[in-house]
Amino acid sequence: MAFIHSNQIEWHHGEASIQKKLHVPYQDNPTSPFLSPHAARLLPHVSLLALGTLDDAGRPWTTLLGGAPGFIRPVGQSIVGIKTPVDPLYDPVINILLNGKYQGENVDQGKTTRLVSGLGIHLATRSRVKLAGKLVAGALDRISMQDYGEMAEAQLVIKVEQSLGNCPKYLNKKEIVPAVVPKPALASSKVPLPVEAINLLLRADVFFISSCHGHLTMGTNHRGGSAGFCRVLKNDDYGTILVYPEFSGNRLYQTLGNLQTTPKAGIVVPDFDSGDVLHLTGTTEILIGKEAADLLPRSNVAVKVQIEDARFIQNGLTFRGTAGEPSPYNPPVRFLASEGRTSVDVQKVNDRLAYAKLIKKELLTPTIGRFRFSISDPEVVGRFKPGQYVALAFEDELGAGYSHMRDDDPSSLNDDLVRSFTVSSSGRGGTPEDEVEITIRNVGKVTAFLFRQNVRAGLEVPMKGFSGTFAIHQDEDEIIPFVAGGIGITPLLAQLPDLDLRRIRLIWTMNITDIGLAIDTFERYPPLARSTMLYLSGAADGGQEGLQTTLRLEQHGARVCKRRLAASDLLSIQGLPALSSTWYICAGPQLRQALLSWLSDRKVIYESFDY
Repeated sequence: MAFIHSNQIEWHHGEASIQKKLHVPYQDNPTSPFLSPHAARLLPHVSLLALGTLDDAGRPWTTLLGGAPGFIRPVGQSIVGIKTPVDPLYDPVINILLNGKYQGENVDQGKTTRLVSGLGIHLATRSRVKLAGKLVAGALDRISMQDYGEMAEAQLVIKVEQSLGNCPKYLNKKEIVPAVVPKPALASSKVPLPVEAINLLLRADVFFISSCHGHLTMGTNHRGGSAGFCRVLKNDDYGTILVYPEFSGNRLYQTLGNLQTTPKAGIVVPDFDSGDVLHLTGTTEILIGKEAADLLPRSNVAVKVQIEDARFIQNGLTFRGTAGEPSPYNPPVRFLASEGRTSVDVQKVNDRLAYAKLIKKELLTPTIGRFRFSISDPEVVGRFKPGQYVALAFEDELGAGYSHMRDDDPSSLNDDLVRSFTVSSSGRGGTPEDEVEITIRNVGKVTAFLFRQNVRAGLEVPMKGFSGTFAIHQDEDEIIPFVAGGIGITPLLAQLPDLDLRRIRLIWTMNITDIGLAIDTFERYPPLARSTMLYLSGAADGGQEGLQTTLRLEQHGARVCKRRLAASDLLSIQGLPALSSTWYICAGPQLRQALLSWLSDRKVIYESFDY
């Protein structure tokens, strides 16, 4: 399928306003004005679609569809088709879009502009992609099932006018499976919410939210965290108000930008265990700085939602979900100031905490270092697996508290100071079970703080846990190609003791200034050098010292090429079958994008660190 590249989408004034208030440096809008190739590849593999639209009063509503991959897929140039079971009786989005139209009564939008937006998501892998556009056509088809009441299959055709891939922060993994819906029942359709709906809100670890920029465009996204991250400020005869924190994310602020121009939101809260679902629509208020912290302590940004209308439906979902690995980025629940819970209480509610204490620091180059930590309570975080990352929290060390302006460090106004680092120790041999090692580059506030540390100072920071699944699988007699960009060697380091290094083909590209990392690696794992082709940029300007360093690498057995990596280099790897091998990549965004285009006909597994 060919993809037509249109003009770049500009930020609308609500997005620009929020970005300015939060001191975000200008960046181009990464949203594609069409169904991007990435989105087209991902959609057939998602198991859920959060779908939003506006009712006749201009209020957003959201629903959650799906159950198994394959229900949504591209069917034309920036056109997607959806075919999935739905609740035709009470689902507000299905009611709005299809209005009870069954086969023979197709909803054909023609030249009208029914806005829709979606978030395709696969919770088992945390993969997700945002979509926005217009409904083209749709219909319902009755499903007759004895003992299961009236069900329907919805068919929707959507013209995609915007798409964007999203990072996996604050997504808790879940295995989603299809489920029949035994007679969806409308338990409540009014405010205040019933006790069952409030209980669902207070144990939910994710909800999906749709917003709009007037009648021009819409957006659907998720909000997630620890169970109970969304708090109930009020629920009585005078109204229902919810409050949730906006955690540090990709800093695009598309949802907040919409809420800035059009303070309305539609929220769906699923119960993955029972199949109950809560649909909400209401007006919003964005709180920034002191306003947010006064209402929801330790928050820089929060959103209040005054609920105007609601539907609490029992057995309304066509799927169920089994809880998996929680996101290591989840901060502890932030309680409302009116709840009277202090930060100490939060630690008690979240049970025991584990701490990482810095016990060793080695500088391998001026900007790359190896740091070893002891773990205070290994039972809390469990044992890491090679290929995972560790998430550490630096709020207590680097958090400066609230200030209205902080021009010396504006990004800190929206920084939760939780960072993930790939584990570079293997867990075998020289690393005790209560220790973990990371190899990192000095590139930001947190890493600069670590590089300044004196080990004798006894730095301790909270551990959020281990996560990630970037594991290298090497079958008998299989040759594994691994492409690393600079510090991207770290996930391979953790797995070297489990691999036959004679059957590894390491293509490693780096600047000459990082050569100390290569020398250290080959001294620690001598057999790896003989399986390595090293591409050095800047080597031609290294003078006599650079020449001696190159000779030292070659003495270890590595082959050294004093230039940048090219596509043709990947086609001439010794002993590698033409198409059969799986390629592994760990590199920065630019190099990774180039590698994926060069290896478009190969199976590629890569780790993304663009959080």
